[in-house]
Amino acid sequence: MNILSFLRLLGTIFGDREPDIHLIQRQGLLAVKIGQVFALRPDFLGEDRCRVLARLYSNTEALPAEDALKLIERYATPRFLERFSEFDPVPFASASIGQVHRATLKTGETVVVKLVKKRYAEDFSRDVARMRRLFRWAILFYPKLRGVANPVSLLHQIEKMTLRELDLRNEVSGWKELDAIYQTNRDRFDLSRLRFRRVYEELSNENILVTEFADGPTLDELLDRGALSYPDLLHLFHLHGFFMFSIGIFHGDIHPGNLVLKEGKFYFLDTGYIGRVREQMRHNLFRFFDALSQDDYIRSANCLNLMADGPISGAAYVLFEKKFLALYADFRGKTVSQVSLTKKMMQTIRLGVLSGMRFDEGMFDIIKSLMYLDGMVIRANPNAVLLQDMRQFIGDLNAAMA
Repeated sequence: MNILSFLRLLGTIFGDREPDIHLIQRQGLLAVKIGQVFALRPDFLGEDRCRVLARLYSNTEALPAEDALKLIERYATPRFLERFSEFDPVPFASASIGQVHRATLKTGETVVVKLVKKRYAEDFSRDVARMRRLFRWAILFYPKLRGVANPVSLLHQIEKMTLRELDLRNEVSGWKELDAIYQTNRDRFDLSRLRFRRVYEELSNENILVTEFADGPTLDELLDRGALSYPDLLHLFHLHGFFMFSIGIFHGDIHPGNLVLKEGKFYFLDTGYIGRVREQMRHNLFRFFDALSQDDYIRSANCLNLMADGPISGAAYVLFEKKFLALYADFRGKTVSQVSLTKKMMQTIRLGVLSGMRFDEGMFDIIKSLMYLDGMVIRANPNAVLLQDMRQFIGDLNAAMA
């Protein structure tokens, strides 16, 4: 990515017209990842622009597939294809980093073979270094990128997440970690609607991943058809909330294309990036949402301060609390279409930072999860008052955290 393509990227993300998804995709992997991250920022881009940019999570047809057989020849274990009775060389999905193929093992199991498209990976680190320099320059012309939205910090997150995605062994380790939590806790918390696909480790490596085929529709597909029920979506929050609040280890990329609903069970896909929050943050974050669900904004403000690595006190806290109450003056009883939870949370974190609080970088993973979940509710039931509806799960989560 050179300076001209960088300026075009900024122009389509921040310009007056609707973001050009195909232009972003044509600029390659890093441009797509930047667009995906800015899709999380309705607090200063606006919700409509963020909805368009969010298509980058599931709409990547402009990034062509590569020759599967050549990739297998280059990266697979010896005699890899001999393990299959069928292998479709035409991918049924192709995303920014990988492409996936249907196949059948000689033992009869239907599987998915995911291949990393190295053509996009090889230039990534070089582009990140160049982009880091360009973003520092861009701040001079886009001062609203400062503070909480500092793009240099966001670029660090992009680099960290993408480099993990480029090594499919991380998807295996993420699956193992989440599945171990599931196995350990399923008797004390209702995780009966959660499933993980089997991973065939003996056939997988850094560039190739073979997993059980979960042949149900993704939540993205269900939402497009208007076929995802709001109660099902609330149950997903229940499951994800257990990992995030009770354990502090959770699926870090839980967008609707990474979730399959099959026979009433949720399958977590693409577990290459695992979000983590420390005990101090997860406990006080839970209490923050608990207080919000009960319209107790004084307690919410205090929980946000306790969540910070560097809390504030005295006159600084008094001023913060006053501004916090003003920020949430219009929140009570509002639907997700009236007041975006993601936008409100970003405004809240920004207020905390400008008031002197310091937050662990795990906050980014939490905001990302909220963006996905909030966006799914808007598509499934725009008249929902989400936090009020979540009250039914608060008690279960509170017991699991005891």
